[in-house]
Amino acid sequence: MRAVPTWAVATAAAAPVLLVTGWTVAGARQPADYDPVRDTISELAGREATDSWIMTGVLLLFGACYLVIAAALHAAGLPSRFLLAVGGVATIALIAFPRPTVGGSLAHGTVATVAVLALSLWPAGTALRLPRVAGAGQPEPPWAFRRAVGLSVTVVLLGLVGWFAFEVTGGSRAGLAERVTALAAALWPLLAVLSARRAQRAWVAGAAPPADPRRRVTAVRPGGRRSSRGPAPRRPGRLP
Repeated sequence: MRAVPTWAVATAAAAPVLLVTGWTVAGARQPADYDPVRDTISELAGREATDSWIMTGVLLLFGACYLVIAAALHAAGLPSRFLLAVGGVATIALIAFPRPTVGGSLAHGTVATVAVLALSLWPAGTALRLPRVAGAGQPEPPWAFRRAVGLSVTVVLLGLVGWFAFEVTGGSRAGLAERVTALAAALWPLLAVLSARRAQRAWVAGAAPPADPRRRVTAVRPGGRRSSRGPAPRRPGRLP
């Protein structure tokens, strides 16, 4: 099992903080009629938004975080890592297709849908992996990448996506639904990375051979004389 580098943990931890900080700061720069419960995050990066560069930069860094995690998270398997990378690329691509102030945009909607679906489906990518062969010396997968866990997380994320779609089409809390969905999707990579790191450390600790208490330890005393620590040799004719 490959080790999870510290920079991958730091990147996964920075992603949700970056997202929440970004929409909070960018939202504070908008006019008084901007309502974070009603209005979406995409509007903060739109052409008519005040200081749209704030949310644009956040989307760039946020998508890059997904790419870094996908590159480092070998325990997730190729299907999950591929979907996570697609979600990162689509998040960055939203910068090129901002949402217009009035009306909709087919390009923006398509890219946003790809990003949302990829980031919702990547936990279930573990179900596409072949089962491990018993006794092959392979460690058990981390709990975050077990099939039941991955499928359950995907069901929850898709449920949040459905809530967001409902609010966009006929509700009044599209901003709230989008923020909850985006934050949940951003937190799961962090939990997955921590799960993989913990499993790798436990596997390394279990694979290390135990120390032999009967092993003789030789130490060099001052003056060049050797001292052996261990069971004393028996003398001939002497009872133990």
